[in-house]
Amino acid sequence: MAPRLIAGIDLAADPRRTGLAVLREERHVVRIDDVHVGASDDDVLGAIIPASKAGVDVPFGWPRRFVDLVAGHQAGDLESPADTGPAWRRAVLFRETDLEVRRRVGKTPLSVAADKIAYPAIRWAAIAARLREQDIPTPLDGSGVACEVYPGAALAAWGFGAQRYKKAAGALVRGELVEELSARWPWLDWAGHEGVCAASDDALDAVIAAVVAREVLLGRAVSPRAELAAAAADEGWIWLPTPE
Repeated sequence: MAPRLIAGIDLAADPRRTGLAVLREERHVVRIDDVHVGASDDDVLGAIIPASKAGVDVPFGWPRRFVDLVAGHQAGDLESPADTGPAWRRAVLFRETDLEVRRRVGKTPLSVAADKIAYPAIRWAAIAARLREQDIPTPLDGSGVACEVYPGAALAAWGFGAQRYKKAAGALVRGELVEELSARWPWLDWAGHEGVCAASDDALDAVIAAVVAREVLLGRAVSPRAELAAAAADEGWIWLPTPE
């Protein structure tokens, strides 16, 4: 079997905080070729273009009702809602996949329509446009090379629960998590990259994103149900690994 590359990107608005990981799979051995933090748009493209699959930790799209609201408001023909209470706001600000992740693992993704996660999502939209210029389709539902992932929710799906491993305050937990993941994934050769992942949650999330992308490639991830397929095509879909 020819070597297969799988990429994981923890996409931040700032390239200096963007984590990137590349797995190389050859003769049933999966090895981390590279993990680093500080990935430019060109670096991200360079990892995705040759990959068999790439997991990107960023929303691929916006809620349909949010898009309709903005378009209707701009055109001046927005139909007024019966009320603007919490249920209406939730329907406008969260995608179907966000609600599905919450239902499955109890974690609510940030709203790409009303939170800072919109900044990296805008960056991804520009990167996706560059991929299309290279004749690489970028369907929002992740059926192309790139798929949307959420490392925190993936950890919950694997049974790790609420892991507070982010930023400097999570350094100890992050180090323990790297050890636990190494034990859970005996098939993965970390190739000495445990230290950078223990030191940086951006690096660790990039590795988790790549592992989830591999699960998607192997058919071990949750695809949209039939009734959610149209929403996934318009809004994006967060791919969760199936429980082991």
